[in-house]
Amino acid sequence: MAQVFSPAAVLGLKLLWLGILAALIAAAVVYRVNARTDAPAFAAIEQPVPFSHKHHVGDDGIDCRYCHVSVETSAFAGIPPLATCMSCHSQLFNDAPVLKPLVDAYRTGAALSWTRVHDLPDFVYFDHSIHVNKGVGCSTCHGPVDVMPLTWRVASLDMQWCLDCHRAPEKYLRPADRIFDTRWEPPADQIARGNALKRSYHIRTERHLTMCSTCHR
Repeated sequence: MAQVFSPAAVLGLKLLWLGILAALIAAAVVYRVNARTDAPAFAAIEQPVPFSHKHHVGDDGIDCRYCHVSVETSAFAGIPPLATCMSCHSQLFNDAPVLKPLVDAYRTGAALSWTRVHDLPDFVYFDHSIHVNKGVGCSTCHGPVDVMPLTWRVASLDMQWCLDCHRAPEKYLRPADRIFDTRWEPPADQIARGNALKRSYHIRTERHLTMCSTCHR
C-alpha cells in the first residue's frame, strides 16, 4: 500500500502537535505565574465615597480596629456604621461635595453600598479573628493600606496562595503587638522567630492546616 503521507509531512504534523502542546503548557504557566506574582497590579476599587486609607491610617494614624471593630472576635472584620464616619465628619468637611453621599445616607437612614475589595467565593470559609489572634498581621494579606488613596487587592487570594502560608506559617507570623502595624517587615531571622511564635501561639500542624475541611466547611 502506498504511503499516504510523506516522511516530511509526518514530521511536520508531529512538530505541529508538539508546538500546540508547548503553547498550551506555556499558557498555563503564564496564567499561574500571573495569578500569584502580578497581584500588586490589581486596580483600585471605586467606591461611592473615595475613602482613603492613606489619609485616615497613614496621615491621621487611625488604628484598624477603630473602624473594623470585630476583626479580633469575629470571622468578619466589620464595616464601620455611618455613625463612626460621622463622629468626625459631622464637624470636619461635612459640606465637602465628595462626602455628600455619606452625609445624605446618614441623615436619611439610607444604606451606603460599599464595593468589596476582598471577596472570597462562598465555598471558602475565612475567619479574621483566628488569623489576627494567631500572629498574622493585617498587611500580610491586605498590603500597605496606609499608602492606598483607594484600596486595591495585593494578593491573588487563590488556593495556592493560602496554602503557601498554611504550609509554612513561620514565614509570616509576627508578635502580637505588631499585628496592626502596617509598616512591619519580617526581620532577618524571621524563620527562627516565626517558629518560636508558632509554639507560643499554639499553631496547629501543617497536616491540620492543610486539611480540606479547614477552609471548606
